Amino acid sequence: MKADTGRDVTQDGLLDRRVLLSQPRYGYRAGSDAILLAAAVRARPGQTVLDAGAGVGAVSLCLAWRCPDLAIRGLEIQPELAGLAAGNIAANGMSARIGIVAGDIRQPPSEIGQTIFDHTVCNPPFYARGSASPSPDQGKALAHGEGEIPLKDWLAFCLRRTVPGGSITVIHRSDRLPSLLSGLAQGAGDMVIFPLWPRPGRSAKRVIVQARVQGKGPTILHPGLCLHLANGGDTEQAKAVLRQGAPLDLSSPKVL
Repeated sequence: MKADTGRDVTQDGLLDRRVLLSQPRYGYRAGSDAILLAAAVRARPGQTVLDAGAGVGAVSLCLAWRCPDLAIRGLEIQPELAGLAAGNIAANGMSARIGIVAGDIRQPPSEIGQTIFDHTVCNPPFYARGSASPSPDQGKALAHGEGEIPLKDWLAFCLRRTVPGGSITVIHRSDRLPSLLSGLAQGAGDMVIFPLWPRPGRSAKRVIVQARVQGKGPTILHPGLCLHLANGGDTEQAKAVLRQGAPLDLSSPKVL
């Protein structure tokens, strides 16, 4: 089918179709990363969450499904994706709890730029400018490549928009971990590094990092989550998170 934006879209489902999602057929497509990021947020009823770079609203929708008493606001630079996100929010009956606005983190609209949130979640572009060939699909290129906004600026934006004591949770490539830690250290501490292992014996390609704004505690290396068995099937822990909406526990006794 065609969305109002004129781009081909598909009708998909997350969390065993507990969350329904319309998204572009080509280019960047939301999936397990969005579910895992949402699962890592330790939000309490009545709190507020900012989804920085909200895309079609996948992270916001998964988080709202798991934590029904949150107020979530999303910021998305691509108007087409912001439009799809608004439709997804309405289709899932979550318009009272989630709002999406189109805008740039460099000059966010006042409803975002003049507000601070209890938690911020972010799935920023994975590749540093010039480190990978850009996708011919403009939407995917914007989602995957930093372009004019480097990772440190994404993290600085998250720091500015989160209350002291609140959390920032980011999912990214594991090879960008030094940049993640360096950027978050400009105003946060109590950091937890949560590796996502693709299967036993394989290096982690993704990592979730969570930090507390103005935190002073040590950096924690968590055992993380193994997503797949050696035969390729999902682990029981991954099934619980990706299909049933179970939260991730980022607490760990191991200190770097």
